[in-house]
Amino acid sequence: MSSNDAKPRPGLRPAPGAAKEAALEETLGRETPLVPTSSIAGRSLVIVIAIMTFLAALSAGAALMVADASVDWRREVAREASVQIRPLPGRDIEADVSKATSVLVAAEGVRDVRVYTKAESEALLAPWLGQGLDFAELPAPRMIVVKLDDSRRADLDALRRELAQALPSAALDDHRLWVERLGQMARTVVAVAALVFVLIVVAMGLAVAFATRAAMVGNREIIEVLHLVGAADKYIAQQFQRRFLVLGLRGGLIGGASAMGFFLFAGYLASRWTATPDGDQLEAMFGSFSLGPLGFTVVGLISAAAGLLTGFMSQEIVFRQLRRLDGAE
Repeated sequence: MSSNDAKPRPGLRPAPGAAKEAALEETLGRETPLVPTSSIAGRSLVIVIAIMTFLAALSAGAALMVADASVDWRREVAREASVQIRPLPGRDIEADVSKATSVLVAAEGVRDVRVYTKAESEALLAPWLGQGLDFAELPAPRMIVVKLDDSRRADLDALRRELAQALPSAALDDHRLWVERLGQMARTVVAVAALVFVLIVVAMGLAVAFATRAAMVGNREIIEVLHLVGAADKYIAQQFQRRFLVLGLRGGLIGGASAMGFFLFAGYLASRWTATPDGDQLEAMFGSFSLGPLGFTVVGLISAAAGLLTGFMSQEIVFRQLRRLDGAE
């Protein structure tokens, strides 16, 4: 190596700020970070973020499952209509049922027609009127279930008018009221879940803010010394951001993985209860209790967002505190 090669080149001289920050990095050392992540406060923050991420993922996952189940509910209800044949004095109800069936079978957009027998119609009334009631003296109506064709849209208003003209005792119900109620209930559940999600995010932000301020108070002397020797505010804020980003990602990963495990375990239990009444009610409310690819993607995004939110908020809080320190000087 020649002596010329050892001389520093003027064009490659580092910037004063960069050289100063490099010297500070060397002085602090990589083994002793400004904000240690293995402290008791750091572990506590990881636990808090993990719990908040878990709860946020639960609320988001429940909202997604209810929204998906609501779509299935409304689709299934919209595929059916029911016709009620009321017994009227002077009319043969069996003849009215047969005539209504003929009208329904001939209607466009009707895929299948199922006539409930007298015993089946009485069984539908039993939960409302009680068991052991003698239906022989009770004018129980007859029910006809109409399956609608998805490929051909049925004109239910025209069918309702046709039935009314042919049979004064017939009443067609397209379940539109129930579809609207199911949709309203699903929107309410999703709105409540969204509100809970927002509250959890706010609580997480407050926890990060308190932890950042506590870390600054605990390292106040070091921060003041760095400030006096000329360390840029950006450098000091980045030290906090890096450490809190690691804490946030660690807590978000733990909380997100716990939420995924919870949904997988709940889906397994739901599959075991499918043949039971409780399992049927659970499936009616939440569907198959499976998040699917979209749900697990959302949980993963929430986990990553928890870490990013932690790093961003810590940096902003440090910047604000350093500006106050500059103003005090």
